[in-house]
Amino acid sequence: MKVVLEHLTKIFPSRNKKDAGAEVIAVNDFNLEIPDGKLIGLLGPSGCGKSTTLFMISGLQAPSRGKIYFGDDDVTELAPENRGIGLVFQNYALYPHMTVQQNILFPLQNLKGENRLSKEEMLTRADEVAKLVQIDEFMNRKPSELSGGQQQRVAIARALVKMPRVLLLDEPLSNLDARLRLQTREEIRRIQRNTGITTIFVTHDQEEAMSISDYIVVMKLGVIMQTGKPQWVYDDPANLFVAKFLGTPPINTFSGTVRGGKLYIGEEAVMDVPGAEDQEVYVGIRPEGFILDENGGLSCNVSGVDVMGRDISVVSTNANSLNPVVRSIISSGEMKNIPSDTVRFSLKENKVFIFNKETEARVYFGGQVAMHEQMVAEMKAEGQAYTTHEGPLPREADDNDKPVHVAKQEGFFAKVKGIFKKKSKEEAPAQSSGEEAPAAPEEAQKNNQSEE
Repeated sequence: MKVVLEHLTKIFPSRNKKDAGAEVIAVNDFNLEIPDGKLIGLLGPSGCGKSTTLFMISGLQAPSRGKIYFGDDDVTELAPENRGIGLVFQNYALYPHMTVQQNILFPLQNLKGENRLSKEEMLTRADEVAKLVQIDEFMNRKPSELSGGQQQRVAIARALVKMPRVLLLDEPLSNLDARLRLQTREEIRRIQRNTGITTIFVTHDQEEAMSISDYIVVMKLGVIMQTGKPQWVYDDPANLFVAKFLGTPPINTFSGTVRGGKLYIGEEAVMDVPGAEDQEVYVGIRPEGFILDENGGLSCNVSGVDVMGRDISVVSTNANSLNPVVRSIISSGEMKNIPSDTVRFSLKENKVFIFNKETEARVYFGGQVAMHEQMVAEMKAEGQAYTTHEGPLPREADDNDKPVHVAKQEGFFAKVKGIFKKKSKEEAPAQSSGEEAPAAPEEAQKNNQSEE
């Protein structure tokens, strides 16, 4: 089932009665077409509007503006139970007093009219989805007797048993430990491929989204930043936010300049950037984009080396880096060639991205232009529109990246500490060295008057 979102907008009114205009725009003019049978990942930091978008698609929240289509059907005003969706929540939302079988059967028992099934049909369908998600041996257990991963599978089975047109997953792996997350996300991908149901998967974990999604939609403050296949978005970020959000370890960012077809970081010409205009830029270099080279253009001061088995990570610093440290991943065979003080790198062109310093939009150069055009053409051939944010980028979400001046901020504990410190000074006893404590100003004045 194809899902189309047209100019979808969600505005929450202000809770401040004195400032009625301070409304919150959770989703802002959201346009997206989700192809039939694909798994799409809505990806972004907390508060970017991805769950709100999902809840509008499900019908749990009404959009302030815009339309939602399932195929050719306008479902914008349709009640959730009539949309044909299956919804899996972050916290499972299972009925604790029911068995696994009863939890799975519950949606079928509430069907009415011509959709009503016989008891035998309901049991057959429940058994089929239980086998699909591999929980058929736990049908008589209650949720409290299952692990977190098993409970999540029950929630998925309950959503699938209705044979929904669209499956919606709201951060379904957040409550699982690392090993279970890995296993369960592989199961979700297998189930989606076996059923062919159009699936929308909400997550803030870029590794999850990139590993199981056919396409990802990177969001920031209710706005689409970029869409595309996960590897395409990683290799060809449209702006600085996308480049920084995707990748582990995160991309290394520097302050730089383009002059005369060369890219400078500080006073060092690190590489040629043919076709790029002279300007102040941000430079993003993926950790795997460094080549150990004693004649390389970029120099860094070595802080340490992290051994990661097959590869090693050189930890260094650079005066023009916007990150506390620079991480460079190189082959473990090169470890003996790492100097102890200053290391020099040459750079891989396809792993270096430059962004305009004012707009933070991507500046393409050299072979990157042809690579970008090829990617856009392939997306169009597959029926996907290449979408990026036009105009100034939302800025509020970057507040966490700004340095915090602790000295100017007096928190609760600092205030309490100051009160006790002041109180202890006021109640300090006289000196024990045999000398009398100095008199308070008022007492000293009284003593002087008595002596006179």
